[in-house]
Amino acid sequence: MSLLHDPIDLRCDDGTTLSARFTTASSTPRGAVLIVPAMGVPQVFYAPLVTWLSSEGFHALTFDYRGMGASLRGSLRDVDADIFTWARQDTSAALRELTARAAGLPITWLGHSLGGQIIPFVSGREGVRQLITVAAGSGYWRQNAPPLKRRVWLFWFGAVPLLTPLFGYFPGRRLGMVGDLPRGVVMQWRRWCMNREYSVGVEGAEVRALYAGVTTPMTSLSFTDDELMSEENIRSLHGFYAGANVKLERIAPREVGLKRIGHFGFFRRDMRESLWTTRLRPLLAE
Repeated sequence: MSLLHDPIDLRCDDGTTLSARFTTASSTPRGAVLIVPAMGVPQVFYAPLVTWLSSEGFHALTFDYRGMGASLRGSLRDVDADIFTWARQDTSAALRELTARAAGLPITWLGHSLGGQIIPFVSGREGVRQLITVAAGSGYWRQNAPPLKRRVWLFWFGAVPLLTPLFGYFPGRRLGMVGDLPRGVVMQWRRWCMNREYSVGVEGAEVRALYAGVTTPMTSLSFTDDELMSEENIRSLHGFYAGANVKLERIAPREVGLKRIGHFGFFRRDMRESLWTTRLRPLLAE
């Protein structure tokens, strides 16, 4: 089977159209992987991993949340969305599309950062065979990794509340902070990050129950040199998944022959041998 990168227009239940890309397995397919992006990260960032997944016999689907990457149509000021919208509408549409194209193959959810936080809010998640989170933590600012904690107060108490009303969205790209984000997304995220129990602490008992209701087996891959998420952040988030069998894998760069991994490094092309082959391949084979 030849490799096929198929651009897709995803249709959400509310009528919004998103940009996505479906990549076929380059050999007899063994499964399918949904890559759920981090905050402010466009789907093109995950292209090297998608190519590797295809070579390993997995279909893959990537997408951009509304207002992000190729899904931005028009002005970001006009994007009416929060994180729940990204989960309930956008990610649900992506999972539905992959499920249809996978034709009965087992599906793995691979969530980077935010992509590991929004699982409970997505329709159809019960049909996923396994969940893998990468560098996913709670985001509570007082628990952030030291490199971030030294400056994150400026982000949450200065840049976000001052600039978001002024611009009608958060202009993070020009500041080198996260990226441009819809107003509803960044303001909800701010509320979550101000609370010790993150989304559960802000949104209440219903959201706590949704997290506890996730029973799909889950593996967390996190890194000791993550400049954003501390081990405390990681453990806090995965503690919300009280009904799932959660396996926490904490990886130090030196253990896999690397000098640096960080929050984004897992998805770099040069991680093929050190992380994808040794850590991800065995998980996909389970």
